[in-house]
Amino acid sequence: MILAVLQARMSSTRLPGKVMKPILGMPMIGRQIERLNRCERIDRLVVATSREPSDDDLAEYLDGIGVRVFRGHLNDVLGRVLGAALANGPAEHVVRLTADCPLADPKVIDACIDLHLQSGADYTSNTIDRTYADGLDVEVATLSALTAAARAARDPYEREHVTPYLWRRPDRFSIAQLKQSPDLSDRRWTVDTPEDFEFVSRVFYMLYPTMPLFGQAEVESLAIERLAA
Repeated sequence: MILAVLQARMSSTRLPGKVMKPILGMPMIGRQIERLNRCERIDRLVVATSREPSDDDLAEYLDGIGVRVFRGHLNDVLGRVLGAALANGPAEHVVRLTADCPLADPKVIDACIDLHLQSGADYTSNTIDRTYADGLDVEVATLSALTAAARAARDPYEREHVTPYLWRRPDRFSIAQLKQSPDLSDRRWTVDTPEDFEFVSRVFYMLYPTMPLFGQAEVESLAIERLAA
């Protein structure tokens, strides 16, 4: 079983509450989940948020739309993601996604999962030797590798960012990397700032009404001048 864990919290330092900011009348995280539900290779989706009161409204919204929620430690995100996987399994593979990527492309996610399964890797991503836009990030790990990382990682950076314990140790874990051509690694499609949110909102405004299944090709085809206008 392939389980996707979507990390989300309301306490972003640069853009607090961003995951609940509305895009075309729906919270940003709802728009992302709508896209993730189109993935063909994901069997189950759970959102991993924190136990902090600041995330109560987020958890209530997700429960209201029928999305599984796991609540764990705010800063030990590695432990939170593993906890979500163990509580919503049994899963053999865990897809790690983050809620600052509302333009996530289901086809890219499926391609990364396919590569992971075909290669037999412990960890597969499109983020190390990047050729995809920042905001199309996807990482896949075996549950056994993720468990080993959670047991051994002591570096606060490795606890907060979930996967560094794996990709920092290619001698211990087999790693596969999804790449594409053309290289779009200089594109910024993630949401960390008000300017990022404005960009993503305009993408949805311009594409979603007539093409709700839009992907990275359609986003890339939009003229930068139109998005910045």
